[in-house]
Amino acid sequence: MPYPASVPGDVTTTGGFLLVLSVVIPVAGVLLAFVLGGRQAERVVLATMPLGLVIALAILVTLRQAGAPLIYLLGGWAPPLGVALRADGLSAVMMAITAVVIGAVGVFARVDFRTPRGSIEARAPFAFWILLLAIWGALNMVFLGGDLFTLYVALELLTFSAVPLVCLDGRAETLQAALRYLLFALLGAVLYLVGTALLYGSYGTLDIVLLSRRVHAEPATVVAAALMTAGLLAKTALFPLHLWLPPAHAGAPAAASAVLSGLVVKGSFFIVIRLWFDVFADLPSFVLAQLLAALGAAAILFGSVVALRQERLKLLVAYSTLAQIGYLFLMFPLAFDAGSTRLASGGALAGGLLQAISHAAAKAAMFMSAGLIYAALGHDRIVGLGGVGRALPVSVFAFALGGVALVGVPPSGAYLAKELLLQAASATEQWWWAVVIQAGGIFTSSYVLLVLAHALAPADASITLRAPVGRIQEASAAALALCSLLLGLAPWQAYLPAPDGIAPSTPALEALSASLWPLLGGAAVAILLGRKGDRLPRIPLGQVVAATVGPARRAALALSRPIERIDNMLRQWPAAGLSLLALAVLLGAALLAASR
Repeated sequence: MPYPASVPGDVTTTGGFLLVLSVVIPVAGVLLAFVLGGRQAERVVLATMPLGLVIALAILVTLRQAGAPLIYLLGGWAPPLGVALRADGLSAVMMAITAVVIGAVGVFARVDFRTPRGSIEARAPFAFWILLLAIWGALNMVFLGGDLFTLYVALELLTFSAVPLVCLDGRAETLQAALRYLLFALLGAVLYLVGTALLYGSYGTLDIVLLSRRVHAEPATVVAAALMTAGLLAKTALFPLHLWLPPAHAGAPAAASAVLSGLVVKGSFFIVIRLWFDVFADLPSFVLAQLLAALGAAAILFGSVVALRQERLKLLVAYSTLAQIGYLFLMFPLAFDAGSTRLASGGALAGGLLQAISHAAAKAAMFMSAGLIYAALGHDRIVGLGGVGRALPVSVFAFALGGVALVGVPPSGAYLAKELLLQAASATEQWWWAVVIQAGGIFTSSYVLLVLAHALAPADASITLRAPVGRIQEASAAALALCSLLLGLAPWQAYLPAPDGIAPSTPALEALSASLWPLLGGAAVAILLGRKGDRLPRIPLGQVVAATVGPARRAALALSRPIERIDNMLRQWPAAGLSLLALAVLLGAALLAASR
């Protein structure tokens, strides 16, 4: 449902007021929480969450009934003089999953961010609840913004709301991680803003609908597209621009990590989709699409290998986020329509969005489960997880459920996403991306199986839990993981673009059996790349097989060491800055070469 082709942009539609409410309600909640303060902030936020979810669902229903995008003109002024809020199927789906994840995180966080008894107000709880609502409002504005400057403002509000979540505990290392996040995100914001200035100077408007009709290949437009894309990739932490992501996501509290990994990085990714499927859709972009997917493939490889080499559970999950972000960008070359030399809204776009919303729920559940394990054990060392499966069965189950959903077992959203992407790869005869898609499933299962092999193994000594785990917290994590696993049963066809008859064509039993191959491949990868002393997935090995595994493992570890060294280098400021500059130049060169 790409709205530039079907929306006049000069009239408020029926139900458009819901778009205003979806932004106003979180903002009003923030202001009310500030006024009331103390314990009332938590109550205000928890009361706002059901209302926000109802509004998101109402937008879904209204959009389906209308059969066309919803529009609200602020002040009654039509673009380019005024600002429009617009919701198509992509917006509505992202808003719905955001409301679900925010609600589950809010329930989960009640234990960790409760104001202590005898205290009128505590800094960390008060800040957390305010920032959680601020992130929600900023994300809704990202999904609804109808012009590029509104998207810039919303994206900066999102950044300034997300950064403090990283350092709520006040530790030196989390403060450093928050500053890295802030500074690199600001570099990306500068590039994006320069690009919008170039577009405004060339076309006299920043409205997405109007730009989509006026943009054509000229030097200023190409430079703007390259700068804006590079800036957004820095905020999304696509490889090699990921220096801030591992320390920020791993060091934040569990509830904050769930929001950062599950939702915040999706804001800038969503704007990339808006740019290339709406604003710059008519620019020759085949080389750029291949480049974005190549960076995504590199992210899958580097993120997965480094995740397997981590000692801490939260760092493993953080690096798996890097890999999953790369998976999202595989849709760009698969959406390329060679006949019209432009990106088309079809099965590949639907697959990418399904992967994004499935990852949002599953990764939030995995971070929440990892946080519960850390709180109960007092550590999250992977080699020290033995016996935790018996001590914390629901937490481990939620982690496993989220991991399995990401691997792509039916009827998960990731399974449908993989099917759509593979069908698009077959239709466009780009078999190499099909190989990458399958490899991504194998890598995902490898680090999930590695964690489960430790968690389900017997303990070396009796486990003493430092703190009881809240049943509500476990239920919140499990519910999100289950949501991701059952996402494929939702009526997504009504909102996401897809060719007629697109659906998993494989029978259910055959699809389930096909999903076993990534698990078997993941077990092999975990055996080859797991750290020394790890309890790796055990398979029956004869003498011949055992003699083969040793040399293969040594060879795999030898290949992994350069990857780890490159990752360490890229997470230093000089290398990260040069990577951002080089990527902007490379994107611009690719577009200039294609436009000639």
